[in-house]
Amino acid sequence: MEELRSLIEVMAKALVDFPDKVNVAQIEGEQTTVIELKVAKEDLGKVIGKEGRTARSLRTILSAVSTKLRKRSVLEILE
Repeated sequence: MEELRSLIEVMAKALVDFPDKVNVAQIEGEQTTVIELKVAKEDLGKVIGKEGRTARSLRTILSAVSTKLRKRSVLEILE
């Protein structure tokens, strides 16, 4: 499941102005893996996007990869 964490990390670093402040944590549950994304406060809008479109796209890509790996995962964007 390390692939999911590194995938989100690479995509988030490409979106933000401060890639060194991107922090991705992975929490394994019984059925679901939670990926927590934390970025600099100035970059939060870039990760979320207009009307949440960028965040929705990140979640869609994560869902597609998770399905291929036969896992269930959720992306949480933290402030």
